[in-house]
Amino acid sequence: MRLTGRGWAVLGSTAALLGFGLWARYPGLVGLGAVLAVALVCALVTVLVPAPLRIRRRVRPPRVARLEECSATVEVTNASTWLAQSVTGHDLVGGRRTPFVLPRMPPGATVSTDVPIPTAHRGVIDFGPLTLHRFSFLDLIEVGQEHGDSAAVLVEPRILDALGLPAGARRGHIGADERIAHGGTDLVGLREYVAGDDLRRLHWATSARLATLMVREDADPSAPHLTVLLDDRAGSYAGSHDGEDFEEAVDVAASLLAAAAGVESPARIVTIGAGLDEQLPAPAPATGPAGLDPHVLGALARLEASDGEQGSGLFAGSPDVLAVITGPNSDLGDLLLTASGAPSGVVLVVDPQPEALVSAQQGVLVLRGPRAEELVHGWRTAVAR
Repeated sequence: MRLTGRGWAVLGSTAALLGFGLWARYPGLVGLGAVLAVALVCALVTVLVPAPLRIRRRVRPPRVARLEECSATVEVTNASTWLAQSVTGHDLVGGRRTPFVLPRMPPGATVSTDVPIPTAHRGVIDFGPLTLHRFSFLDLIEVGQEHGDSAAVLVEPRILDALGLPAGARRGHIGADERIAHGGTDLVGLREYVAGDDLRRLHWATSARLATLMVREDADPSAPHLTVLLDDRAGSYAGSHDGEDFEEAVDVAASLLAAAAGVESPARIVTIGAGLDEQLPAPAPATGPAGLDPHVLGALARLEASDGEQGSGLFAGSPDVLAVITGPNSDLGDLLLTASGAPSGVVLVVDPQPEALVSAQQGVLVLRGPRAEELVHGWRTAVAR
C-alpha cells in the first residue's frame, strides 16, 4: 500500500492547513484541513476493504514455436453491485515486470487485456503471479495484491519445410547397421495375422510350424537413417548477438528431424557437448508439430549452449545420412572429417556473413547462411531428393 502523487499532495495540504489554521486560530483553514483528512480516511477504508474482483488468466497457446505470437489474456470481473473499481496491474514474464492497464470497471462489468509473452528465444518462460494495483476513493492510495498462480509457456524451435532426405543405404528398421543395395525388402520380424493384413505377406513355413497364421514384417533397405550432429558449444557461436546464431542452429536441427518424420525415416539427434542424444524411430510413436515426438521437441526447446568439449561415443554405429550443424567460429576440420565418413554427409554453418552459400570441402557439401531459412533452402535444393 502506498500513497499516490495526489495522495501525497492531499496529505501535505492537510498537515499544512491544520497546522497553520490551529496556529493562526483560523477556523476556515482548520475546517478545510479536516475535510481533506476525512477524504484520506475514506480512501484508506476503501482500500482496506477487500475488492470483490474475480480474475481469470488464459494462455494461448501453452507451447509455441519460436518467433510466433503468444500472449496471456487477463480477464477481471468487478463482482460488486454498487462500487466501481479502477485497477492497473503487472505480470512477471520471464522475471521481467510487464505492466498492463485496464479500463475503469462499473459494477458487474468484465474487462480483459492481453499480456505479450516474448518468444525470441527457446525455453520455458515462467510468468506470474499477477499483481493488481487498486486505487482508492479519489485515487489517493494505491494497493497491490497478488492473484493467481504462476504458469509457464514452452517456446519450441521453429520447424521449416526441409522437404525430404537423400537416399539412404541402410535397412529401414531401427538397429540395422549393415549396408545393402537399394530396392527390394528385407525380413525383420514375424507377427500374428490380423484381419485386414495382406495375404501375400503370410510366412507359410512359420505358420505351418506354429499352427497359426504369421505375417512377415519387411523393411525397405533404401530408407534413409538421418543423424543430426548439433554443435552446442558456446565458443562455436561466439560473437552472435544474444545467442541468436545458436537459436537458428536449433531451428535447422528441428527442421531436418521433421523432414525425416515426414518420410517416415528413423532419425537421431546428438549434441557435441553430449547434452542430448535422442532416437526417433519411424513412424514416430507420438505426433507433435510436423510429426515430431513432443518429447524430443521439448528437449530441443530446453537445450542450452555449453562450454564443454566434444563428448565421447558420438555414434554407436556408422551414420547413414549425417547433417552436422555448427556456427561460424567452429573448427571445421574435425567436423568435415566426421561428415566425410557418412555416405551422405552435409555440414550446415550458421554464418552471419557467408562468403558462399554452397560449397564443397574435403568432398563434403557445406551449406552456409545467416538464418535457418537460408540453410533449409540450401538443404531443399542441394540435398533433399
